[in-house]
Amino acid sequence: MTAVTSDLMKLYSDRILALAAEIPHVGRLDAPDGTASKRSPLCGSTVTVDVTMADGRIATFAQDVKACALGQSSASVLGAAAVGRTRTEIARGREQLHAMLKEGGPVPDAPFDGLEALLPARDYKNRHASILLAWDATLAAIDAACAA
Repeated sequence: MTAVTSDLMKLYSDRILALAAEIPHVGRLDAPDGTASKRSPLCGSTVTVDVTMADGRIATFAQDVKACALGQSSASVLGAAAVGRTRTEIARGREQLHAMLKEGGPVPDAPFDGLEALLPARDYKNRHASILLAWDATLAAIDAACAA
């Protein structure tokens, strides 16, 4: 086995594949307050997020994720914790994820600490955009809901 093959096997761990297989809130909402789609030009991954908001918090959340296992895993962790969160909490989780990937920062705080599974992706800069897509789409959907 080559070093590259070994590294890829480590990157696509059982935990990442399990998260990717169990993305919460898959689909679309019938009447969202805000919707946003984000696409990674590098790999073509796309994520569309629908939200409804109540009292400044996500009341309902749905996501349509067409991404690699890493992007799906990130969306899975986000989806498991999105309902009830404020824009500030989602933005903080995204900021911490970005720092973990790009700056060697620590694993994001709970409830987003499941992103620890993505630590091996630090070395794969070409995957970072896909990993951040669900977060960017969620923030944009919240912004669209608040602007409406």
